[in-house]
Amino acid sequence: MAEGVKVGKFGIFPSVSRPVFGVSALLIVLFMIYGVLFSEQAGAVFGAMQGFISDRFGFVFIILVNACLVFCAYVAFSRYGDIRLGAQTENPQYSFGSWIGMLFSAGIGIGLLYWGVAEPLTHFANAPRTKSLTLEAGVDAMRISFLHWGLHAWGLYAVVALSLAYFHYRRGLPLAIRSVLFPIIGKKVYGNWGHLVDILAVFGTVFGVVTSLGLGVMQLETGLVAFFDLTPSLMLKVALIAGITFCATLSVMAGLDKGVKTLSDITIIITLLLLGFMIVAGPTQFIFNSFVENIGNYASSLPSLGLWNEAYQDTNWQGGWTIFYWAWWVSWSPFVGVFIARISRGRTIREFLFGVLFVPMLLLFLWFTTFGGVALQMELSGGLTMGLIDAVKADSGSAIFKFMEFYPFTKGMTTLILLMIVLWFVTSADSASLVVDMLTAGGNTNAPKIQRLFWVTSQGAIAAILLAAGGLSALQAAAIVAGLPFALVIFLMMYCLVRGLSRDRLTLYRNSQWYITQESAEHNSANELVDEHLLRALPIPKNEKEA
Repeated sequence: MAEGVKVGKFGIFPSVSRPVFGVSALLIVLFMIYGVLFSEQAGAVFGAMQGFISDRFGFVFIILVNACLVFCAYVAFSRYGDIRLGAQTENPQYSFGSWIGMLFSAGIGIGLLYWGVAEPLTHFANAPRTKSLTLEAGVDAMRISFLHWGLHAWGLYAVVALSLAYFHYRRGLPLAIRSVLFPIIGKKVYGNWGHLVDILAVFGTVFGVVTSLGLGVMQLETGLVAFFDLTPSLMLKVALIAGITFCATLSVMAGLDKGVKTLSDITIIITLLLLGFMIVAGPTQFIFNSFVENIGNYASSLPSLGLWNEAYQDTNWQGGWTIFYWAWWVSWSPFVGVFIARISRGRTIREFLFGVLFVPMLLLFLWFTTFGGVALQMELSGGLTMGLIDAVKADSGSAIFKFMEFYPFTKGMTTLILLMIVLWFVTSADSASLVVDMLTAGGNTNAPKIQRLFWVTSQGAIAAILLAAGGLSALQAAAIVAGLPFALVIFLMMYCLVRGLSRDRLTLYRNSQWYITQESAEHNSANELVDEHLLRALPIPKNEKEA
C-alpha cells in the first residue's frame, strides 16, 4: 500500500485507489459510448471547445512553455543542481544509453516517423510568416519544426518529471501527480484534491495514447497497402491494433527492466541504424551543413519565436499548430513525466535536466534535418515536381513512404520503417500502461500484473472501437481540452518544487555550514512546508547499504 493513499480491492483488482480508478474508468467508458453513438456530435462539441481554448487561452500555453524553459535553466545552474534524486551517494539506476532510449519510449519516438518529413513540407507549402514555396519558407519551416519539437516541449516534460522524481525519491511521497502539491496543501494530497489531479492525469494519458495509436495504425496501413499490395479495410486496422496491443501486453507484463527497457534499447538501436543509413545514402554534406545551420537559426530566433502569438496578424495558424502542440504536450506531460521520473533515480538534478532537455532534442533535430530538410532540398532543387508535397497534402502519414522511393533498397527500408512504427507504438503503449497503473494504484511502482493487463488491453480496445466509429478526432480534441486545467497544475508544480528544494536536506546542511549560528541558518532558509514533519526519505537501496 502506497503511504498515505488508501488502496484496496476493487472487483478483480487487488490494489487500487478506488476514487481514481473508478472515476477514471467511468469517464473513459462514458466518453467511448458517446464517441461511438454520437461521433459527429462529439467531434463538433470537443472541436469547438478546442478552438475556443486556442483562441482565448493560447497565450496561457505560450507563457507556460517559456516559463518552464526559464525555470529549468534556473534550477540547473543554481545550488539545487547538485541534489541527487535519491540518496546523495546513490548511483543512477540505469545506464545513460538505456535511460535515453526509454525517454523516447515515452511517446515521442513515433513523432519522428509521422512528422519527420510531413511537418517541414507542410510549413514550406503553407508558410505562416513568409511567402510559401520559397527558399525563405524552407528555412522558416525547419525553424518552426524545431520550435515544436525542441526545448519548449522538453522543458515542459522536465518540470513535471523533476517535480515527481524529487518528491518521490527525495521526500518519500508516492510517485503520483498529487505528490507535487504537498508543499502547499500538505496531507490533503491524499484526499479529493489529489484524486482530482490524478484523474486528470489518467484521462490525458489514456486518451492521448489511444489517439496516437489510432493515427499510427492508419499510417502503418498506408505503408502496408502501398508496398505489400494489401487492401485497406477496417479489419486490417483492427488486426494491426490487436497485434500492437498483444506485443505491448507481453512487454508490460514482463515489467520495466525486462520488458520496457529491453524493447526500448532494441528500438533506439534500430532507429539509429536507419538514421545512419539515411545520412550515408543521402546528401551527407548537406545534412551536416544544414543541421548546424538549422540549429543556429533556431537558437538565434528562440526568444521571439517562442513568444510569437500572431498578435499583429489576422490569422489563426498557430491555433492549428503551435498552440495545438503546446496543449498536446501538456496533456501528455503526466504520462511522460511519471515515466521519466520512474527511470531517473540516482541522477543529480543538473544531470537530469541537461539529459532530458538536450540529448533527445538533438537527436530529433538531426532526424528532422535528415528527413524533412532533405525533402525540402529535393523540392527546391527539383523545381517543386518531386511529388512530396502532394503526398503530404493527400495523407501526412504517407509522406515518409514517398520520400523513401528516392533512396536505394526502398522496399527493405520501408519494411524497416514499418517495423519501427510497430516498435515505437508498442513502447508507447506499454510505458503508458505502467504509468496509468501507478496513478490508479496510489503511486505504487510495482502494482499487481492484472491491473497492468487491464490498462494495456483497454487502450487497444478503445482505439479499435473509436477507429471503427470515427470518433478519434473527438478523442484527440478531448485530450487537448483536458490540457488547460492541467496547465495550471504545472504552474503550481514550479512553485512547489522550489519550495521543496529550498527545504532539502542538502540545502539546509549547506546553510548550516555557511551561517555562524543555527538561528541564522534557519532564518535564511525558506519556511517549513505544510505538514513537513510527515515527510521522510525513501529507504537506501540494498546495493548502497552493502557498499
